[in-house]
Amino acid sequence: MGERRTFVLVDGENIDATLGNSLLGRRPAPEERPRWERVTSFAERTWGQPVTGLFFLNATSGSLPTSFVQALLAMGYRPVPLSGGPDEKVVDLGIQRTLEALLAHDEADVMLASHDADFVPQLSALVGAERRLAVLALREYTSTQLTGLGVPLFDLEDDVHAFNQPLPRVRIIPIDEFDPERFLR
Repeated sequence: MGERRTFVLVDGENIDATLGNSLLGRRPAPEERPRWERVTSFAERTWGQPVTGLFFLNATSGSLPTSFVQALLAMGYRPVPLSGGPDEKVVDLGIQRTLEALLAHDEADVMLASHDADFVPQLSALVGAERRLAVLALREYTSTQLTGLGVPLFDLEDDVHAFNQPLPRVRIIPIDEFDPERFLR
């Protein structure tokens, strides 16, 4: 058995689409996207062990966003560029296969950055073993099937602090956490 490690699996397409389509109503600007290095730092602090960040990319077009790949490498991520047919959700397939492969790695804990229910069967298979699992997402946009698994959900904005500026979210605020100053700015 190897050293215990956290694998952070990032469904960047899903996070970007949720920000753009559900929250902003447009394509997010670079400064509105998560600071991915904060995500792996959060994982390392939270579970106190080394982290491997895997960032899944759709490379079906045959080209890579070179500057983004270089930035991922500089942050310690391992880019996973995948290609396939026009009707294949290659990022989802790659993450699903990785989650399935992690079943054989007892020393692997997993944090999945996605809102997508497509990963429920694979995450369900990992529940109950001697491993920690978590979802990293914007709480109000996370699939109820994912939240129904009973694994911790860490909010990318509130818990992970992955953004440089507040997101324009409307959500339920527990009264004990209510800060009226946020509404007076």
